[in-house]
Amino acid sequence: MAFLKSKINIITFLVVGIIAFGTLGYMYLSHYNFVDALYMTVITVTTVGFGELEPFSPEEKIFTILLILTSITVFGYAVSAFSEYLVSGKLFEHFKHRKVEKQIGHLKGHTIVCGYGRNGKQAILKLGNYNKNFVVVEKNKKIIDYLDASSILNIEGDATLDETLLKAGIANAAYLITALPSDADNLFVVLTASQLNSSCTIISRAANESSYKKLKFAGASNVIMPDKLGGDHMASLVTTPDVIEFVDRLTIEGETTANLEEIAVNDLPKKYINKTILDLDLRRQTGCTVIGFRNPDKDYVINPEADIKLIEGSQLIVLGRPEQIFKLRELF
Repeated sequence: MAFLKSKINIITFLVVGIIAFGTLGYMYLSHYNFVDALYMTVITVTTVGFGELEPFSPEEKIFTILLILTSITVFGYAVSAFSEYLVSGKLFEHFKHRKVEKQIGHLKGHTIVCGYGRNGKQAILKLGNYNKNFVVVEKNKKIIDYLDASSILNIEGDATLDETLLKAGIANAAYLITALPSDADNLFVVLTASQLNSSCTIISRAANESSYKKLKFAGASNVIMPDKLGGDHMASLVTTPDVIEFVDRLTIEGETTANLEEIAVNDLPKKYINKTILDLDLRRQTGCTVIGFRNPDKDYVINPEADIKLIEGSQLIVLGRPEQIFKLRELF
């Protein structure tokens, strides 16, 4: 039983069990009501020295002796285990885990980030800038201590295991980012996550090009190769430096510094559904410009025409200065 894996749970189970055993025993042997039976059990197991309610028969005395001996053993174990928890700090760790599990249990549509390395760190920084809920999965104890000190919600464990992802709330997660250093580990995470939540969007890091197809086949929606992206970016600074510098200025840092924003057509007022981009009139209302359109089949149109219809399931990509993006968010 998963409940009995924790010593605190075992202690609770044994104490409640001995009290229930004594109460039921006195109700059966002495024909006490529940309150009297509970009273006799408590004064017996705590050895406070009060007398019995009525003189005991030989059977009741034998039962009382058995109850005392059993309770001494149980409470001796409880004190020993509790003291060990206090000295080792496991008690506080236990309550921390319970608190974290409770917080994760309330999350819906959050992001799970597996691995707090260079890529994982950048991922949660971006998610934090957008006030997105996320849980970090990490097995390095030193990193876990740092995450705790930084008040970052985390789960300590191996991300390739089902139980770890379940603790991180994979059943209710909308996204999973796996940024582990090993492609093999990322592959295991993708396979596990896709089985536990088939609707979860999975984004995986890959170090080798040979891993790209495997990760996609395993269920990754997107596969990112940081080294390749870095090399492409550096080469672009040689071939088209002005274009790259301009693109770098189009930040998507967070709620107050973004120049790019995406709008789900489903989130627009119903009067705009099946109307055109021209009817939306974003330029006049906010100063923003529509620079991209994605239809429900995930086909992208760059610099879309004004007569494209805003059908359900499509997305708009909008460009503007931070104050214009802020106005856009206020309207939609």
